[in-house]
Amino acid sequence: MKNRVEELRKSRGLRQEEFAKAIRVSRQTVSSIETGRYSPSLELAFTISDFFGLPIEEIFIHERKDMP
Repeated sequence: MKNRVEELRKSRGLRQEEFAKAIRVSRQTVSSIETGRYSPSLELAFTISDFFGLPIEEIFIHERKDMP
């Protein structure tokens, strides 16, 4: 799943550590979300959405794979 977390975080002038503290996760979790290695739980996605004041679908982009 692609996301805009890094872009949004940087636009607010936040380091990963600061953002992680604000949403109560580790810096490693933020890094993993930003690089797409980890998809957050629905609860964490809502927390991130609330932090930025944006709907989830404007932060997290679901890429549909063609189904056979």
